[in-house]
Amino acid sequence: MTLWTDLAGLDYTIRHVPVGAWSTRVLDCGDGPPFILMHGTGGHLEAFTRNLRALAAHYRVIAYDFPGHGWTTTAQADLEIGDYIAHLAGLMDALGIDRAHLSGESLGGWVAVKFAAAHPGRVERLVLNTPGGTMATPEVMERIRALSQAAADDPSDERIRARLEWLMADRRSVTDELVAIRQGIYARPGFAESMRHILCLQDPDVRRRNLITDDELAAITAPALVIWTSDDPSGPAKAGLDMARLLPAGEFQLIEQAGHWPQWEQQEHFDHIVLKFLGWPV
Repeated sequence: MTLWTDLAGLDYTIRHVPVGAWSTRVLDCGDGPPFILMHGTGGHLEAFTRNLRALAAHYRVIAYDFPGHGWTTTAQADLEIGDYIAHLAGLMDALGIDRAHLSGESLGGWVAVKFAAAHPGRVERLVLNTPGGTMATPEVMERIRALSQAAADDPSDERIRARLEWLMADRRSVTDELVAIRQGIYARPGFAESMRHILCLQDPDVRRRNLITDDELAAITAPALVIWTSDDPSGPAKAGLDMARLLPAGEFQLIEQAGHWPQWEQQEHFDHIVLKFLGWPV
């Protein structure tokens, strides 16, 4: 399977949308209620191409590159969670979206939770996919920082592949095409500096002031699905269970044989539980 196979026969656009200082790369596919997909640290919208066919059958699916990420404008200063929240609100305004379902993976899940706490009227349902923002494990933070910055400083096949393999339960899930896509992004002028600003959230002091609080979780009334995996490198499934228990309308699902990208490694299972959570017969 290739990205072009994933997209074959789908009507979609990829364009850059101005949002404040950010020329934001946005993929827009399908019709219906808006469903916004958000990737993780150092990632890009291609993390969700395998899910578009199933999700866009029912929704207007929007995937985008965060500030400083992908083919969106590179960052010139540190990016904390408040910056991503403000950008998401601006992007929704630019696209004419008042309310949406949000699905966030890793950093994307962190942003989704904080956005829902800050803008409850703009969120329908939340899918929190191996979400970040509740843990500050030094060895995990250092591993993310080391692998990510090394890949940005030297976007060789070896370093890009090492960063992507860290995400997966099965290293064979890292395709040559995925490596090439990320190489093209990481080799952009200015991206190595942008990565340094992205990685500020791996600094203990910066991370601490951005963490999701129990009070924020308890205040979120939107129905929320927390997805964790059997082989997540960021932490144990208990982290996801604890989050789901603190959410007033939280649910938990475990996906086996997947790492930090269950939407990629176990695409059919992921799509099934997400659509079921959103109310579709599957």
